[in-house]
Amino acid sequence: MKHPIRNLGGAALLGLLPLGLPIAQAQTAIETATTSATTTAGTISEFSPDTITVQSEATAPPVAYHYTRATTYVDETGAPVSIETVKSGLPVTVYYAKEGDGLVASRVVVRKAVSTTVPAAEETHRTTTTTTTQKTDD
Repeated sequence: MKHPIRNLGGAALLGLLPLGLPIAQAQTAIETATTSATTTAGTISEFSPDTITVQSEATAPPVAYHYTRATTYVDETGAPVSIETVKSGLPVTVYYAKEGDGLVASRVVVRKAVSTTVPAAEETHRTTTTTTTQKTDD
């Protein structure tokens, strides 16, 4: 009686084996390339025809990023900004990736320039006039 049970177990394994083959054959290896972008916030110190140099508070020397035709320029809301408006002195956030020995900007978020002038303090002058009259009894 023990022999038929062993044979059933073996038959069951053999019966399931063909089902696993089509599943294994249907699987394919999929490779995906992932890219990561890093950001730096700072102020544009130089803007040339192929490079944007940014001085950030985190790094002592300014860092140069190459840009291409694929580089996008947007404002803080994500609206496109004309490259002609990008100039030295503007605060930006640069999204970039390392390619070889260089850094390539993929997106530049141009923020509004912050005024560095301090408004003059208001001066208030207060004048108090006291008039004294002397009452005489006539």
